[in-house]
Amino acid sequence: MSADAFGRLMASADPAMIVVTTVAEGEPAGCLVGFHSQSGIAPERYCLWLSKANHTYRVGLRATHFAVHFLTDADLAVAEWFGTRSGEDVAKFDEHRADAAGPGQNGTAADQPGLPILGECPNRLVVERLAILDDGGDHACFTTRVVSAHSAGPFTPLRLSDVAHLEPGRSSRSRSVHP
Repeated sequence: MSADAFGRLMASADPAMIVVTTVAEGEPAGCLVGFHSQSGIAPERYCLWLSKANHTYRVGLRATHFAVHFLTDADLAVAEWFGTRSGEDVAKFDEHRADAAGPGQNGTAADQPGLPILGECPNRLVVERLAILDDGGDHACFTTRVVSAHSAGPFTPLRLSDVAHLEPGRSSRSRSVHP
């Protein structure tokens, strides 16, 4: 198989970008994600793949819920904030970023600090983790059940080609964790 051919095919697909946020044991995390997909209609399921090098992956291993924020073509600054910084180096959730809270650890707002919700991104899902698939690659698949969905209406998604110039906050080869 040609790595160049694989890369060209994936670049041509030009996936929509999302920001995934989560919290576990009071520790919030969030990152820019390009690998994600609907995986069921009835019941509603969604999969997201997190890089094992990311802080969000390590928090996600302990988390029960995630927020999936669909970015619009006007959200490049949000993508840059969550895609070029590591949660190990900077607090991503200051008062300007996480201005609402979703379900906590057991699905209720009364638990620990709640799931970080980005109010500036009104197109989102809140999902509950069902399973994690680790096939030995640099990303792991989190299979989820959709808890809620919010939409501000049709939008033009921010795509991989729109963020390809950004330098990742953490290399995919750095500090990979294998559970």
